[in-house]
Amino acid sequence: MSTARDSPAPGSTPAPGSADAGPPGPARSGATVQLALATLGFLVNFWAWALLGPLGPGIKERLDLSFAAQSLLVAVPVVVGSLGRIPVGALTDRYGARVVFPLVTVATIGPVLTLSVVSSYPALIITGFFLGIGGTAFAVGVPLVSGWYPPARRGFAIGVFGVGMGGTAIANFTTVRLADAYGPRAPFLLVAAILAGYAVLSVLLLRDAPQRARPTGSAWRRLRAVGRLTVTWQLCFLYAVGFGGFVAFSVYLPAYLRTAYGLDAADGALRTAGFVVLAVAARPLGGWLSDRLHPVPVLVWCFGGVAAFAVVQAFQPTLVPVATVALLGMAVLLGAASGAVFALVGKVAPADQVGAVTGLVGAAGGLGGFVPPLVMGWVYGSQGSYAIGLMLLSDVALAAAVFTAVRMGRLVARDT
Repeated sequence: MSTARDSPAPGSTPAPGSADAGPPGPARSGATVQLALATLGFLVNFWAWALLGPLGPGIKERLDLSFAAQSLLVAVPVVVGSLGRIPVGALTDRYGARVVFPLVTVATIGPVLTLSVVSSYPALIITGFFLGIGGTAFAVGVPLVSGWYPPARRGFAIGVFGVGMGGTAIANFTTVRLADAYGPRAPFLLVAAILAGYAVLSVLLLRDAPQRARPTGSAWRRLRAVGRLTVTWQLCFLYAVGFGGFVAFSVYLPAYLRTAYGLDAADGALRTAGFVVLAVAARPLGGWLSDRLHPVPVLVWCFGGVAAFAVVQAFQPTLVPVATVALLGMAVLLGAASGAVFALVGKVAPADQVGAVTGLVGAAGGLGGFVPPLVMGWVYGSQGSYAIGLMLLSDVALAAAVFTAVRMGRLVARDT
């Protein structure tokens, strides 16, 4: 198996060893401030990125859209934000987060303000495309945080940074309420102002780590080099299962609870919010456990647990307490797995290519979240039951656990 350590990227400045290069002991002075700034930037950009989702049903009703048209409207910024992480991660490697983070934030302000004035479906689709820029912030923050923390603390630090994905929960909690209370433009104007404030703050305070590894050569050449590493695609698979599973549940859980358990929209949304909050909170836990143990055993246990809970849920048990425990258990394990995957990125990615690897892996996670809802909807439409879809989830999670134990297990021996 080829790993990042085995295959240094051509056209890059050799890093001192690997992603493990850097301070061996405590984090660099100022690391906590940079972690806080990165997490805040991730949160506000993800808040902007998720603005269209909560408004989708209202837009569908106002414009008399089909379900397919509504789904496309909501999906466009998510897909663009996921794929956009690939070039943005490479640009972060080249120019540093100090330059790229403010640029991504400023670029997101335009589409947010535009959403406050456009109303036609084509205009919303085009604006949603550019709104996807906000979703690329993830690929900027991971290399920034990785540079400031030593290997022994990197997993927890990246897990804390991952809490910024809670920006999607803020969007779901506040967007419709703000629009109802203060008018349809209110959520967009508020988010645009917050983005502008963060852009100024990041210009003033954000700093790349001292002695940051600086790659040379074109971004395309570096992306090709990263794409040739077997470990990159292995990490993509693991993140597609972990983070993709979280995204899938956060998108599809309200419909599932309504159909399977007869909950009304408000109750389903509240329970989904609990799922999201638990998953977000568990992400630093996954990073912390990875620092103390190793990412590989953490991932094996997380994916194995998801497989077990999915089997339980396939039998559609009573909502309280069995289904609640199963669904919230999956939330914790999927969140922890997401944190553990990026702790593993910090161990195997070359120091000067963390951004490029993060971009590819992050894109896989974002896109992975859209396959399960489609499968679940198709299975329910043809079978009238969610059991087959949940058993498929169990099979995929079990496959990820076995793959991690067998193919990635050698990393444990290498790092101990």
